[in-house]
Amino acid sequence: MTLSRRKTLGILGGGTVVAATLGWTAFATTRTPTVALAPWDKAGSYDDMRLRALSYALLAPNPHNRQPWEAELIGEATLAIWRDPVRNLPVTDPFARQLTIGMGCFLDLMRMAAAQEGIGIEQTLFPEGETGPVAVCRFVPGDAKPDPLFAHVMARRSHIGLFDPQQVGADAQTVLTPYAQVFANSAEADALRDLASEAWLIEASTADAWQESVDLLRIGKTEINAQPDGIDVGGPQMELLAMAGLFSREAASDPNDPGTISAVEDTRAAIASSPGFVVQTSAGNTRHDQIAAGASWLRLNLAATGAGLAVRPVSQALQEYPEMSEVYAAIHSVYAPDGGTVQMLGLLGYASRTARTPRWPIEARMRNV
Repeated sequence: MTLSRRKTLGILGGGTVVAATLGWTAFATTRTPTVALAPWDKAGSYDDMRLRALSYALLAPNPHNRQPWEAELIGEATLAIWRDPVRNLPVTDPFARQLTIGMGCFLDLMRMAAAQEGIGIEQTLFPEGETGPVAVCRFVPGDAKPDPLFAHVMARRSHIGLFDPQQVGADAQTVLTPYAQVFANSAEADALRDLASEAWLIEASTADAWQESVDLLRIGKTEINAQPDGIDVGGPQMELLAMAGLFSREAASDPNDPGTISAVEDTRAAIASSPGFVVQTSAGNTRHDQIAAGASWLRLNLAATGAGLAVRPVSQALQEYPEMSEVYAAIHSVYAPDGGTVQMLGLLGYASRTARTPRWPIEARMRNV
């Protein structure tokens, strides 16, 4: 829900009084959750080469910003990476497919960060099956070359707003084709737009799926700093609404609440504004396939950033719960007709840069530091 400053203050019962009482300018400038954003500024600042790589890896894109990773230092040069099941999304990601893709993004960004220092990583995936770590990684100095895509790590964002009307040209699309199928300015893009919008409305009208997102709302600076994951809802306008009792998790749970209706329409508008789509598929759907899909999704995002493009995941159509089954079948019938899996679906276009998103500090995600 996005409101103008005037409308927000008016809702609260008189803009002049509220602004005079709170000191709007002073209030607004103190609403940035600096603690939750600090990991961005600390990236690369650790003495241990493994922690340096991890400090970049934790900036990777991941579903609902759950940041499901944990790390364990082993000896002098090895690292075990785990997926924290406490951060599962049991309704919309019942088989942890999307969260595993997020782990793939994390692992590949860690690899890139190490390679910047000429350090290679010997990685063993799922050495103990599903019950053990996702990966055991041994760092090998002098065994890697820097990856050009790493230059875009600090600028990468998952877009959240509207897209500009500018079309995505053929040259820009070509930059991304190593990582996904790209559809822009075409009938296929129109079909994907309709499908993504339908899937979003299904999620918004499925009580359990919607509530899963509502439960992950972090409202205002204090909550975001205290729990820097999930869906951050910050800024002075939203905090004023929350303080006035006009925005809350209870209100967000109500499909008839004006704020909820506005939020649903905002996402529909974002989907409608997107001139392009990216589709990633894999022949199989093993955990290894999902990790590989995550690496490709990360690289797609970085390549798009380098080309001045914005990407937004809209993977509702790929979620594996009963209410989504028809849309899931529809997209797979077109993009994975021979039994493969559509791993990621995203919007693509030009847009202003999204702000940095909150992150847990590296110390909070370590098992033995």
